[in-house]
Amino acid sequence: MGNCLRKAQADDDSDHNVEFASGNVQVITTKESWDQKLEQARRDSKIVIANFSATWCGPCKMIAPYYCELSEKYPSIMFLLVDVDELADFSTLWDIKATPTFFFLKDGKEVDKLVGANKPELEKKIVVINDAVPHKQ
Repeated sequence: MGNCLRKAQADDDSDHNVEFASGNVQVITTKESWDQKLEQARRDSKIVIANFSATWCGPCKMIAPYYCELSEKYPSIMFLLVDVDELADFSTLWDIKATPTFFFLKDGKEVDKLVGANKPELEKKIVVINDAVPHKQ
């Protein structure tokens, strides 16, 4: 269960071989797309899980495929991915101190948070929040 606190010195192009967003994970590239997704989630009464991650972060790469699997296992939840380097100012607003950091949001408000690539804890939090929210049929 690791997390990254800062970028490694050398960039390695092999970082890009990891699939960070597949399944039902939606990549957020602008503040506007973030706002649109949160508004969509509010309309649909969906919980949002936002993964603040980085392509150079080892623990992020390790948990990325699992996050994608969870997005398929829990289709009633909206899974988002934010690259902390691509949206540095936005990530600063969320006070990201380490990657990966997962925020659990309801109606745009934080209801839970997980820092680090802890697979069992991530799924445990998802199960709790998923069970607590009524689902539309």
